Amino acid sequence: MSNPPQVAVVGGGLAGLVAARHLAAAGGDVTCYERADRVGGRVRTETREGYRFDRGFQVLFTAYPAVQRELDLAALDLRRFSPGATLARPGQRSTLADPLRSPKRFPATLFNTEVTVGDKLRVLALRSRLARTEFDELFSGPDRSIAESLRDRGFSERFLENFVAPFYGGITLDRSLSTSGHVFEYTFKALSAGSIAVPAAGMGAIPEQLAERAREAGCEIEIGREVTAVSSDGEGARITTADGDDVGADAVVVATDPPTARSLTGVRSIPTEARSSVTQYYELGADLDTGRRLVVNLEAEGPNHVAPTTAVAPEYAPGETTMVSATFLGEPEASDEELAERGRRALESWFPARRFDGFDLRSTVRVPFAQFDQPPGFREGLPGPRTPDGPVYLAGDYTRWSSIQGAMESGREAARAVVADR
Repeated sequence: MSNPPQVAVVGGGLAGLVAARHLAAAGGDVTCYERADRVGGRVRTETREGYRFDRGFQVLFTAYPAVQRELDLAALDLRRFSPGATLARPGQRSTLADPLRSPKRFPATLFNTEVTVGDKLRVLALRSRLARTEFDELFSGPDRSIAESLRDRGFSERFLENFVAPFYGGITLDRSLSTSGHVFEYTFKALSAGSIAVPAAGMGAIPEQLAERAREAGCEIEIGREVTAVSSDGEGARITTADGDDVGADAVVVATDPPTARSLTGVRSIPTEARSSVTQYYELGADLDTGRRLVVNLEAEGPNHVAPTTAVAPEYAPGETTMVSATFLGEPEASDEELAERGRRALESWFPARRFDGFDLRSTVRVPFAQFDQPPGFREGLPGPRTPDGPVYLAGDYTRWSSIQGAMESGREAARAVVADR
């Protein structure tokens, strides 16, 4: 009997863990190397003094096909946001909800003057069309920016400015709506078909579950092991670790963040133009009472959106503590304290009847590389799993699109490529 193929997976994020699991299940002798002290990559949760802080504002779209396929959602004990959003400007708040899933909020949505009645009807028509379209079809055909795509469908500038820009600013980290319209359609379909949620134990529970499934399939995961070099002679591959080990393998899957993957493989088509964000967690004296909906900022000043963290998932803070998160787009040069003051002023202007004497900054999470840039047509230049020379493969959202869906799907595709070739 021949020995099983030796496969090294570099990176223990979502893509690497999914690849490792499928490779081990296919009979490979798989070792996953993660340089950090835990798995997860960009999806992590820090726990301090009973508080949970995700690495930036992150949510799980439960309808994503890869999420349905790779995760045991019941075991994650999900806490779900209410569909829709609270639209906020100084001295004024209104609700825009999904009337099909939040019928009690239908009157508030119907009479919301931030968007036109025609736009609301066009949203229902778009939802119906996308419901009849398979996810796999949504990245095909001509691509335009989100703004151009929606204008061509008759949506008003008021709708773009008062809902799409702030709401999708939280999804694409781009209020200018210059991101690919294909990304909009994919995420809009997922929002319509499922929920956005977080595990009760934080987003870090997702990679932890993937790691456990990989171990059950036979993969060994080595934490705190940084890989500094990857090479191939055409027949086999080798990795070098920071502590000096030189390890041979039949195949290597590079599943690190984009800049590291480009450095390790030399593949110049790996995108490294980043979109950044800063998320702060504030403790408040009492709940905002937004019905577990995101609060999106209709003005340019202040945070793009505020998430009612403990209203959705009380497990994120100890006892009866109320905590929210506020996300600022880009890389603001302001100090943590200055950003917190902006966040407080925004909340005070949106909720003028409330007092914020209990306001306290609990954590600031700066994420320099939250997503890679995704302009119209971006997928045409992305590398595939087999782009590197020899038995070296790529797994990462940068081979698909920047999302949890893209990361998990890329891991599965990389594993399929290895199995087919080796």
